Amino acid sequence: MQAGQPIINAEAEVIVQTYVRPEIVFTHGEGATLYDDQGRRYLDFTAGIAVTALGHSDAEWVAAVREQAGRLTHVSNLYHTAPQVELAQRLTALSFADRVLYANSGSEANEAALKLARKVAYDTAGPESGKTEIVAFHNGFHGRTMGALATTYKSQYRDPFAPLVPGVRFAPFNDLAAAGSLINAQTCAVIVEPVQGEGGIRPGDTAFLQGLRALCDEHQALLIFDEVQCGLGRTGRLWAHEHAGVTPDIMTLAKPLAGGLPIGALLTTNQIAQVFRPGDHGSTFAAGPLVCAAALVVIARLTRPGFLDGVREKGEYLAGRLQRLENEHIVEIRGRGLLVGVELDVPVAPVIHAAREQGLLVINSGEKVLRLCPPLIISHDQIDTAVDVLTECLEAC
Repeated sequence: MQAGQPIINAEAEVIVQTYVRPEIVFTHGEGATLYDDQGRRYLDFTAGIAVTALGHSDAEWVAAVREQAGRLTHVSNLYHTAPQVELAQRLTALSFADRVLYANSGSEANEAALKLARKVAYDTAGPESGKTEIVAFHNGFHGRTMGALATTYKSQYRDPFAPLVPGVRFAPFNDLAAAGSLINAQTCAVIVEPVQGEGGIRPGDTAFLQGLRALCDEHQALLIFDEVQCGLGRTGRLWAHEHAGVTPDIMTLAKPLAGGLPIGALLTTNQIAQVFRPGDHGSTFAAGPLVCAAALVVIARLTRPGFLDGVREKGEYLAGRLQRLENEHIVEIRGRGLLVGVELDVPVAPVIHAAREQGLLVINSGEKVLRLCPPLIISHDQIDTAVDVLTECLEAC
Protein backbone atom coordinates (compact mmCIF):
# COMPACT_ATOMS: atom_id res chain seq x y z
CA MET A 1 0.00 0.00 0.00
CA GLN A 2 1.28 3.45 -0.86
CA ALA A 3 2.07 5.72 2.07
CA GLY A 4 -0.79 8.07 1.20
CA GLN A 5 -3.41 5.37 0.62
CA PRO A 6 -4.85 5.59 4.16
CA ILE A 7 -5.47 9.30 3.57
CA ILE A 8 -7.16 8.56 0.24
CA ASN A 9 -9.28 5.80 1.76
CA ALA A 10 -10.29 7.95 4.72
CA GLU A 11 -11.22 10.85 2.45
CA ALA A 12 -13.74 8.62 0.71
CA GLU A 13 -15.33 7.75 4.05
CA VAL A 14 -15.52 11.10 5.84
CA ILE A 15 -15.62 13.89 3.21
CA VAL A 16 -18.66 14.71 1.08
CA GLN A 17 -17.79 13.59 -2.44
CA THR A 18 -18.10 16.77 -4.48
CA TYR A 19 -14.67 16.38 -6.13
CA VAL A 20 -13.04 13.59 -8.12
CA ARG A 21 -9.43 13.66 -7.01
CA PRO A 22 -6.45 11.73 -8.42
CA GLU A 23 -4.79 9.35 -5.99
CA ILE A 24 -2.04 11.74 -4.96
CA VAL A 25 -1.37 13.18 -1.52
CA PHE A 26 0.64 16.41 -1.69
CA THR A 27 2.85 17.26 1.25
CA HIS A 28 4.72 20.44 0.36
CA GLY A 29 5.68 22.79 -2.41
CA GLU A 30 8.32 25.29 -3.43
CA GLY A 31 7.89 27.86 -6.18
CA ALA A 32 6.11 26.17 -9.08
CA THR A 33 6.90 22.67 -7.83
CA LEU A 34 4.74 20.37 -5.70
CA TYR A 35 5.86 17.19 -3.93
CA ASP A 36 3.75 14.19 -2.99
CA ASP A 37 4.15 11.77 -0.10
CA GLN A 38 6.29 9.52 -2.31
CA GLY A 39 8.79 12.32 -2.90
CA ARG A 40 7.73 12.73 -6.52
CA ARG A 41 7.96 16.22 -8.08
CA TYR A 42 5.20 17.87 -10.10
CA LEU A 43 5.45 21.03 -12.16
CA ASP A 44 2.36 22.98 -11.12
CA PHE A 45 0.57 24.65 -14.03
CA THR A 46 -2.66 24.99 -12.02
CA ALA A 47 -1.59 27.32 -9.18
CA GLY A 48 -4.45 25.92 -7.11
CA ILE A 49 -6.89 27.10 -9.82
CA ALA A 50 -5.15 30.45 -10.37
CA VAL A 51 -4.67 31.07 -6.63
CA THR A 52 -0.99 30.68 -5.69
CA ALA A 53 0.22 33.60 -7.79
CA LEU A 54 3.57 33.74 -5.97
CA GLY A 55 4.00 29.97 -6.04
CA HIS A 56 4.33 27.72 -3.02
CA SER A 57 6.16 28.67 0.19
CA ASP A 58 7.21 32.11 -0.99
CA ALA A 59 9.65 33.41 1.64
CA GLU A 60 8.13 36.90 2.02
CA TRP A 61 4.61 35.51 2.16
CA VAL A 62 5.52 32.87 4.74
CA ALA A 63 7.32 35.42 6.92
CA ALA A 64 4.32 37.79 6.90
CA VAL A 65 1.87 35.01 7.75
CA ARG A 66 4.07 33.72 10.57
CA GLU A 67 4.52 37.16 12.05
CA GLN A 68 0.82 37.99 11.92
CA ALA A 69 -0.19 34.56 13.26
CA GLY A 70 2.02 35.21 16.27
CA ARG A 71 0.27 38.50 16.96
CA LEU A 72 -3.42 38.31 16.03
CA THR A 73 -5.48 36.10 13.73
CA HIS A 74 -9.13 36.92 14.38
CA VAL A 75 -11.37 39.32 16.28
CA SER A 76 -14.35 39.40 13.84
CA ASN A 77 -15.65 42.39 11.96
CA LEU A 78 -17.10 43.87 15.14
CA TYR A 79 -13.70 45.49 15.75
CA HIS A 80 -11.03 47.42 13.87
CA THR A 81 -7.70 45.93 12.78
CA ALA A 82 -4.96 47.64 10.82
CA PRO A 83 -4.28 44.99 8.11
CA GLN A 84 -7.78 45.12 6.60
CA VAL A 85 -7.60 48.92 6.38
CA GLU A 86 -4.12 48.83 4.85
CA LEU A 87 -5.25 46.30 2.25
CA ALA A 88 -8.32 48.36 1.34
CA GLN A 89 -6.13 51.44 0.98
CA ARG A 90 -3.86 49.58 -1.43
CA LEU A 91 -6.74 48.14 -3.47
CA THR A 92 -8.50 51.48 -3.85
CA ALA A 93 -5.27 53.32 -4.66
CA LEU A 94 -4.63 50.84 -7.47
CA SER A 95 -8.12 50.79 -8.99
CA PHE A 96 -11.16 52.83 -9.94
CA ALA A 97 -12.73 52.14 -6.55
CA ASP A 98 -13.21 54.17 -3.39
CA ARG A 99 -14.46 51.39 -1.13
CA VAL A 100 -13.88 47.70 -0.44
CA LEU A 101 -16.30 45.14 0.97
CA TYR A 102 -14.59 41.93 2.08
CA ALA A 103 -15.75 38.32 1.76
CA ASN A 104 -14.16 34.87 2.06
CA SER A 105 -14.38 33.66 -1.54
CA GLY A 106 -15.21 34.66 -5.09
CA SER A 107 -18.69 33.25 -4.84
CA GLU A 108 -19.35 35.32 -1.72
CA ALA A 109 -17.93 38.44 -3.36
CA ASN A 110 -20.32 37.92 -6.27
CA GLU A 111 -23.23 37.35 -3.90
CA ALA A 112 -22.44 40.71 -2.31
CA ALA A 113 -22.21 42.36 -5.74
CA LEU A 114 -25.64 41.08 -6.75
CA LYS A 115 -27.15 42.18 -3.44
CA LEU A 116 -25.57 45.60 -3.78
CA ALA A 117 -26.89 46.02 -7.33
CA ARG A 118 -30.42 45.21 -6.24
CA LYS A 119 -30.14 47.53 -3.24
CA VAL A 120 -29.02 50.37 -5.51
CA ALA A 121 -32.05 49.81 -7.74
CA TYR A 122 -34.31 49.51 -4.70
CA ASP A 123 -33.08 52.82 -3.31
CA THR A 124 -32.93 54.78 -6.56
CA ALA A 125 -35.72 53.40 -8.75
CA GLY A 126 -37.97 52.26 -5.92
CA PRO A 127 -39.33 48.88 -4.88
CA GLU A 128 -42.26 49.12 -7.32
CA SER A 129 -40.06 49.73 -10.37
CA GLY A 130 -39.40 46.08 -11.15
CA LYS A 131 -35.74 46.95 -11.71
CA THR A 132 -34.41 43.63 -10.43
CA GLU A 133 -33.24 41.74 -13.51
CA ILE A 134 -29.62 40.65 -13.98
CA VAL A 135 -27.99 39.86 -17.31
CA ALA A 136 -25.25 37.22 -17.39
CA PHE A 137 -23.61 35.29 -20.21
CA HIS A 138 -23.36 31.89 -21.81
CA ASN A 139 -20.49 29.86 -20.34
CA GLY A 140 -20.04 32.36 -17.53
CA PHE A 141 -19.12 31.08 -14.06
CA HIS A 142 -19.66 33.18 -10.94
CA GLY A 143 -19.86 30.63 -8.14
CA ARG A 144 -21.93 27.86 -6.61
CA THR A 145 -23.86 29.63 -3.83
CA MET A 146 -27.49 30.26 -4.72
CA GLY A 147 -27.24 33.84 -5.97
CA ALA A 148 -23.94 33.39 -7.79
CA LEU A 149 -25.19 30.06 -9.13
CA ALA A 150 -28.19 31.81 -10.64
CA THR A 151 -25.78 33.79 -12.83
CA THR A 152 -23.65 30.73 -13.69
CA TYR A 153 -24.62 29.32 -17.07
CA LYS A 154 -23.84 25.60 -17.02
CA SER A 155 -27.02 23.57 -16.54
CA GLN A 156 -25.08 20.79 -14.77
CA TYR A 157 -24.38 23.22 -11.94
CA ARG A 158 -27.82 24.86 -11.94
CA ASP A 159 -30.57 22.35 -12.63
CA PRO A 160 -30.35 20.14 -9.51
CA PHE A 161 -30.78 23.19 -7.28
CA ALA A 162 -33.71 24.92 -8.95
CA PRO A 163 -35.52 27.13 -8.34
CA LEU A 164 -32.68 29.58 -8.14
CA VAL A 165 -32.72 33.33 -7.50
CA PRO A 166 -35.16 34.67 -10.12
CA GLY A 167 -34.67 37.44 -12.63
CA VAL A 168 -31.48 36.31 -14.40
CA ARG A 169 -31.29 36.32 -18.19
CA PHE A 170 -28.43 34.96 -20.31
CA ALA A 171 -26.96 36.31 -23.54
CA PRO A 172 -24.22 34.78 -25.73
CA PHE A 173 -20.77 35.96 -24.67
CA ASN A 174 -19.15 38.51 -27.00
CA ASP A 175 -22.51 39.13 -28.73
CA LEU A 176 -23.33 42.76 -28.04
CA ALA A 177 -26.52 42.77 -30.09
CA ALA A 178 -27.91 39.85 -28.10
CA ALA A 179 -26.96 41.52 -24.82
CA GLY A 180 -28.60 44.73 -26.00
CA SER A 181 -31.86 42.87 -26.60
CA LEU A 182 -31.94 41.83 -22.93
CA ILE A 183 -30.65 44.94 -21.13
CA ASN A 184 -33.54 47.32 -20.47
CA ALA A 185 -35.18 49.49 -17.83
CA GLN A 186 -35.75 46.45 -15.59
CA THR A 187 -32.06 45.53 -15.58
CA CYS A 188 -30.29 46.38 -12.35
CA ALA A 189 -26.93 44.77 -13.24
CA VAL A 190 -24.87 43.06 -15.90
CA ILE A 191 -22.26 40.61 -14.60
CA VAL A 192 -19.44 39.42 -16.85
CA GLU A 193 -15.91 38.03 -16.68
CA PRO A 194 -13.48 40.11 -18.79
CA VAL A 195 -11.84 36.75 -19.52
CA GLN A 196 -14.04 33.72 -18.99
CA GLY A 197 -12.26 31.11 -16.88
CA GLU A 198 -14.45 28.03 -16.44
CA GLY A 199 -16.10 28.84 -19.77
CA GLY A 200 -13.09 27.94 -21.90
CA ILE A 201 -10.58 30.79 -21.37
CA ARG A 202 -12.37 33.23 -23.65
CA PRO A 203 -11.35 36.91 -23.55
CA GLY A 204 -14.09 39.48 -23.89
CA ASP A 205 -13.75 41.53 -27.06
CA THR A 206 -12.90 45.17 -26.48
CA ALA A 207 -15.95 46.33 -28.46
CA PHE A 208 -18.17 43.95 -26.47
CA LEU A 209 -17.01 45.15 -23.06
CA GLN A 210 -17.14 48.79 -24.13
CA GLY A 211 -20.61 48.21 -25.53
CA LEU A 212 -21.80 46.71 -22.25
CA ARG A 213 -20.56 49.83 -20.48
CA ALA A 214 -22.60 52.01 -22.82
CA LEU A 215 -25.73 49.86 -22.45
CA CYS A 216 -25.48 49.93 -18.66
CA ASP A 217 -25.11 53.70 -18.71
CA GLU A 218 -28.12 54.02 -21.01
CA HIS A 219 -30.36 51.91 -18.77
CA GLN A 220 -28.98 52.93 -15.35
CA ALA A 221 -27.73 49.40 -14.67
CA LEU A 222 -24.54 48.53 -12.84
CA LEU A 223 -21.70 46.85 -14.72
CA ILE A 224 -20.07 44.14 -12.58
CA PHE A 225 -16.72 42.73 -13.67
CA ASP A 226 -16.00 39.36 -12.11
CA GLU A 227 -12.19 39.26 -11.93
CA VAL A 228 -12.08 36.44 -9.40
CA GLN A 229 -9.88 34.34 -11.69
CA CYS A 230 -8.62 36.75 -14.34
CA GLY A 231 -7.73 39.69 -12.07
CA LEU A 232 -4.68 40.60 -10.01
CA GLY A 233 -1.99 40.22 -12.63
CA ARG A 234 -3.09 36.97 -14.25
CA THR A 235 -3.52 38.59 -17.68
CA GLY A 236 -0.34 40.65 -17.45
CA ARG A 237 -2.13 43.74 -16.18
CA LEU A 238 -3.25 44.25 -12.62
CA TRP A 239 -6.91 44.26 -13.71
CA ALA A 240 -8.11 42.28 -16.71
CA HIS A 241 -10.52 45.05 -17.74
CA GLU A 242 -7.57 47.37 -18.38
CA HIS A 243 -7.03 45.61 -21.72
CA ALA A 244 -10.37 47.00 -22.93
CA GLY A 245 -10.10 50.42 -21.31
CA VAL A 246 -13.46 49.96 -19.56
CA THR A 247 -14.26 50.92 -15.97
CA PRO A 248 -16.89 48.87 -14.11
CA ASP A 249 -19.19 50.00 -11.34
CA ILE A 250 -18.30 46.97 -9.24
CA MET A 251 -15.38 44.56 -9.45
CA THR A 252 -15.06 41.27 -7.57
CA LEU A 253 -11.78 39.63 -6.62
CA ALA A 254 -10.71 36.50 -4.79
CA LYS A 255 -8.52 33.61 -5.89
CA PRO A 256 -4.95 35.01 -5.90
CA LEU A 257 -5.53 37.95 -3.57
CA ALA A 258 -4.06 36.33 -0.45
CA GLY A 259 -1.77 33.89 -2.25
CA GLY A 260 -3.49 30.75 -0.94
CA LEU A 261 -5.53 31.90 2.04
CA PRO A 262 -9.29 32.41 1.60
CA ILE A 263 -10.41 35.95 0.82
CA GLY A 264 -12.81 37.73 -1.49
CA ALA A 265 -13.39 41.41 -2.13
CA LEU A 266 -15.89 43.70 -3.78
CA LEU A 267 -14.58 47.05 -5.02
CA THR A 268 -16.86 49.95 -5.89
CA THR A 269 -17.35 53.71 -5.74
CA ASN A 270 -18.51 55.90 -2.87
CA GLN A 271 -21.79 56.64 -4.63
CA ILE A 272 -22.68 52.96 -4.95
CA ALA A 273 -21.23 51.82 -1.62
CA GLN A 274 -23.31 54.27 0.40
CA VAL A 275 -26.53 52.32 -0.21
CA PHE A 276 -25.19 49.49 1.97
CA ARG A 277 -25.85 50.41 5.59
CA PRO A 278 -25.04 48.60 8.85
CA GLY A 279 -26.87 45.29 8.83
CA ASP A 280 -27.32 45.05 5.05
CA HIS A 281 -24.42 42.62 4.67
CA GLY A 282 -21.68 41.06 6.77
CA SER A 283 -19.24 38.23 7.38
CA THR A 284 -17.68 36.88 10.56
CA PHE A 285 -14.39 35.77 9.02
CA ALA A 286 -13.92 38.16 6.10
CA ALA A 287 -10.63 40.10 6.02
CA GLY A 288 -9.19 38.86 9.28
CA PRO A 289 -5.74 40.25 10.06
CA LEU A 290 -3.93 37.04 9.07
CA VAL A 291 -5.35 36.80 5.58
CA CYS A 292 -4.96 40.55 4.99
CA ALA A 293 -1.29 40.39 5.98
CA ALA A 294 -0.83 37.71 3.35
CA ALA A 295 -2.71 39.74 0.74
CA LEU A 296 -0.53 42.78 1.37
CA VAL A 297 2.51 40.73 0.37
CA VAL A 298 0.80 39.62 -2.84
CA ILE A 299 -0.19 43.17 -3.77
CA ALA A 300 3.30 44.46 -3.02
CA ARG A 301 4.88 41.84 -5.27
CA LEU A 302 2.45 42.30 -8.15
CA THR A 303 3.07 46.05 -8.18
CA ARG A 304 6.85 45.94 -8.05
CA PRO A 305 8.42 47.54 -11.13
CA GLY A 306 8.71 45.03 -13.93
CA PHE A 307 6.67 42.22 -12.37
CA LEU A 308 3.62 42.54 -14.61
CA ASP A 309 5.85 43.20 -17.61
CA GLY A 310 7.37 39.81 -16.85
CA VAL A 311 3.94 38.16 -16.67
CA ARG A 312 3.01 39.58 -20.08
CA GLU A 313 6.30 38.49 -21.59
CA LYS A 314 6.05 34.98 -20.17
CA GLY A 315 2.44 34.74 -21.31
CA GLU A 316 3.50 35.66 -24.83
CA TYR A 317 6.31 33.13 -24.64
CA LEU A 318 3.94 30.37 -23.50
CA ALA A 319 1.37 31.21 -26.17
CA GLY A 320 4.10 31.34 -28.81
CA ARG A 321 5.43 27.91 -27.86
CA LEU A 322 1.93 26.48 -27.99
CA GLN A 323 1.11 28.15 -31.30
CA ARG A 324 4.07 26.39 -32.89
CA LEU A 325 2.79 22.95 -31.96
CA GLU A 326 1.74 20.92 -34.94
CA ASN A 327 -1.01 18.65 -33.68
CA GLU A 328 -4.17 17.74 -35.55
CA HIS A 329 -6.29 17.87 -32.40
CA ILE A 330 -5.54 21.52 -31.53
CA VAL A 331 -8.43 23.78 -32.53
CA GLU A 332 -7.34 27.09 -30.97
CA ILE A 333 -4.91 28.65 -28.52
CA ARG A 334 -6.41 31.61 -26.69
CA GLY A 335 -6.18 33.64 -23.50
CA ARG A 336 -4.26 36.53 -22.00
CA GLY A 337 -1.04 36.59 -20.01
CA LEU A 338 -0.62 33.43 -17.97
CA LEU A 339 -4.24 32.34 -18.38
CA VAL A 340 -4.17 30.22 -21.53
CA GLY A 341 -6.65 27.78 -23.01
CA VAL A 342 -5.78 25.03 -25.48
CA GLU A 343 -8.97 23.89 -27.19
CA LEU A 344 -8.91 20.39 -28.69
CA ASP A 345 -11.36 18.50 -30.86
CA VAL A 346 -11.23 15.60 -28.38
CA PRO A 347 -11.81 15.43 -24.59
CA VAL A 348 -8.85 16.68 -22.58
CA ALA A 349 -9.19 14.27 -19.64
CA PRO A 350 -6.74 11.71 -21.11
CA VAL A 351 -4.20 14.48 -21.76
CA ILE A 352 -4.49 15.73 -18.18
CA HIS A 353 -3.97 12.19 -16.87
CA ALA A 354 -0.99 11.54 -19.14
CA ALA A 355 0.63 14.86 -18.19
CA ARG A 356 0.19 14.10 -14.51
CA GLU A 357 1.90 10.75 -14.98
CA GLN A 358 4.86 12.70 -16.40
CA GLY A 359 4.90 15.15 -13.51
CA LEU A 360 2.94 18.05 -15.00
CA LEU A 361 -0.28 19.32 -13.42
CA VAL A 362 -2.81 20.93 -15.75
CA ILE A 363 -6.59 21.23 -15.46
CA ASN A 364 -9.54 21.54 -17.79
CA SER A 365 -11.90 24.38 -18.63
CA GLY A 366 -14.83 22.43 -19.99
CA GLU A 367 -14.63 19.07 -21.70
CA LYS A 368 -12.29 20.02 -24.54
CA VAL A 369 -10.13 22.88 -23.25
CA LEU A 370 -6.85 22.57 -21.34
CA ARG A 371 -6.39 25.40 -18.86
CA LEU A 372 -2.83 26.57 -18.19
CA CYS A 373 -2.58 28.98 -15.25
CA PRO A 374 0.82 28.53 -13.59
CA PRO A 375 2.12 30.67 -10.75
CA LEU A 376 3.05 34.11 -12.01
CA ILE A 377 6.65 33.45 -10.96
CA ILE A 378 7.00 30.59 -13.47
CA SER A 379 10.29 30.53 -15.40
CA HIS A 380 10.96 30.17 -19.12
CA ASP A 381 12.66 26.83 -18.50
CA GLN A 382 9.57 25.58 -16.67
CA ILE A 383 7.35 26.76 -19.52
CA ASP A 384 9.57 24.84 -21.93
CA THR A 385 9.30 21.72 -19.78
CA ALA A 386 5.51 21.99 -19.62
CA VAL A 387 5.12 22.46 -23.36
CA ASP A 388 7.46 19.54 -24.08
CA VAL A 389 5.36 17.29 -21.83
CA LEU A 390 2.13 18.48 -23.42
CA THR A 391 3.57 17.91 -26.89
CA GLU A 392 4.24 14.27 -26.07
CA CYS A 393 0.85 13.80 -24.40
CA LEU A 394 -1.01 15.39 -27.31
CA GLU A 395 0.81 13.21 -29.82
CA ALA A 396 -0.41 10.14 -27.92
CA CYS A 397 -4.07 11.19 -27.74
